[in-house]
Amino acid sequence: MSSPLHIGILLSHVREEEKRLLRAFEARGALPVRLYDRSLIFDLVDPTCSAPTLDLVLDRCMAHSRGVVALRLFESMGVPTINTSQAMTIADDKVLTTRLLAQAGVPTLRTMVAFDVDSALQALDQLGYPAVIKPVTGSWGRLLARVHSPQAARSVLEHKRALGSFHHGVFYLQEYVEKPGRDLRVFVVGDDVIAASYRIANHWVTNVARGAISAPCPVTPDVAEIALRAAHVVGVEIAGIDLIETDAGLKVLEVNGGVEFKGLMQTTDQDIAGIIADYVLDRARGLRQPAVVTLDRPRATSPACSPARAS
Repeated sequence: MSSPLHIGILLSHVREEEKRLLRAFEARGALPVRLYDRSLIFDLVDPTCSAPTLDLVLDRCMAHSRGVVALRLFESMGVPTINTSQAMTIADDKVLTTRLLAQAGVPTLRTMVAFDVDSALQALDQLGYPAVIKPVTGSWGRLLARVHSPQAARSVLEHKRALGSFHHGVFYLQEYVEKPGRDLRVFVVGDDVIAASYRIANHWVTNVARGAISAPCPVTPDVAEIALRAAHVVGVEIAGIDLIETDAGLKVLEVNGGVEFKGLMQTTDQDIAGIIADYVLDRARGLRQPAVVTLDRPRATSPACSPARAS
């Protein structure tokens, strides 16, 4: 009789999604190990430090910066991760994600990047008003600004520059598209689209964290194709792909690696947590190879390390 698989769950808090995942792994005979980001300690030099025995680590960390570092360190120990640190680094960087999607021919919104207020205003003149200014990294629809004039844009840009951090000094500027009161969240696991939902709101930011309501959305061939293409380009195996309906067809808004599915659960009969658990366990057993192939990019390596404590 084979020993049960030990699946590390890298997390910040146990939300409804994590509760369902923990139960799904246990129901399948696996041993989920909770790896709270606030409790982990990695020794980068001393390999004699104790480390939990893990067959795979599933990323559910809410703090993207912590999550990427922890994933990279687990990978340096030879522990496979879903998603990989490389994929999560790309997904959390709107500039890199948009550029890779465009290079691969995946439809996305026209977007420009500038590094100075005056050059950003020139770029916005080319995009046209209204336009959207977004942070380079972030989630839950925070810190977005829709500007209708150069005067309004200058005010936002100068405010961002005054904040002083690197991320606010890179201006990510995107065309504004009038939504039909909704956008799409498409949930991808491996090579399959599991379900999709409309996120409906009166506000132009149609994000569940900002009060949008989830409703069932049919998974058409077009929806499935563009979502899978986006996931494959970025390299994410489990992801939420945000799409927007435009006069030119569906386009990608964002690729989300550490994806929540609480809203989606209200719109589908699919056992999302169970499907994730099945995919992760198959990967841990070596029954599936990673379902996506990233572009030919060099992979970063990290020194050997061991976490000294996991809760």
